[in-house]
Amino acid sequence: MTQNEDTGLVVLAATPIGDSRDASPRLIEELRSADVIAAEDTRRLQNLLQRLAVTTTARVVSYFEGNEAGRTGQLLAEVEAGARLLLVTDAGMPSVSDPGYRLVAAAVDAGVRVTAVPGPSAVLTALAVSGLPVDRFCFEGFLPRKGGERQRRLDELATEPRTLVFFEAPHRTADALTALATAFGADRRAAVCRELTKTYEEIRRGPLAELAQWAADGVRGEVTIVVDGAPATTTDSVDAVGEVTELVAGGMRLKPAVAVVAERHGLAKNALYEAALAARNQP
Repeated sequence: MTQNEDTGLVVLAATPIGDSRDASPRLIEELRSADVIAAEDTRRLQNLLQRLAVTTTARVVSYFEGNEAGRTGQLLAEVEAGARLLLVTDAGMPSVSDPGYRLVAAAVDAGVRVTAVPGPSAVLTALAVSGLPVDRFCFEGFLPRKGGERQRRLDELATEPRTLVFFEAPHRTADALTALATAFGADRRAAVCRELTKTYEEIRRGPLAELAQWAADGVRGEVTIVVDGAPATTTDSVDAVGEVTELVAGGMRLKPAVAVVAERHGLAKNALYEAALAARNQP
């Protein structure tokens, strides 16, 4: 849709992920000049303003997961009336595992101009310091909380060749690393990046099983996990199914046999299971 030059502007602004000195001059300028500031947490915004010694005359409203759907239309109406709307989240770039997507999509549909103030990103920072390949990567956000759903997602990603980046809550980090080790293999390289750019920043690198053992004692702070992509494999599905069949013939049950072969070759367990099941049911 053609942009309407008579409307206002939506500005997505990245905020510091830890160190307030990472705030860009443009962020400070936008905080001062905005007509409306939509913040994921208004208290955290006030704290940021104090740390940056910034005073704003903007009307501040909350915009978070719980009210995002209902408030988007109201905010868009203000922009269409000429307001300069600044959207900020607690840390990093809005719309990336944070509120913002609905507003951007609605603004685009309405022909309203959207721009961004680039800046700190936990995804890119963790990727850069991980020591893992950075030429191609895939951001997966937060894994599902339920074990079954999480395992299905990881099974789908087991053969992904690109470096993977995940966000995780500190109290679920150990379980997530254990699930990753189960789905991807205990020796798959990874890095756990904790409290990036903050005083107690910590980056732990090693095999997934080793990192899971480390995290079992408890992890604190904001966590980003970076995992090496699946290694190239020359084993095709026919060969893998054959190995599963041999293990089953030797007395192992189908699912454990699939798990063994999938881990051995870095294959997705769910796909291998379906292939082995189909082969077993053939006349």
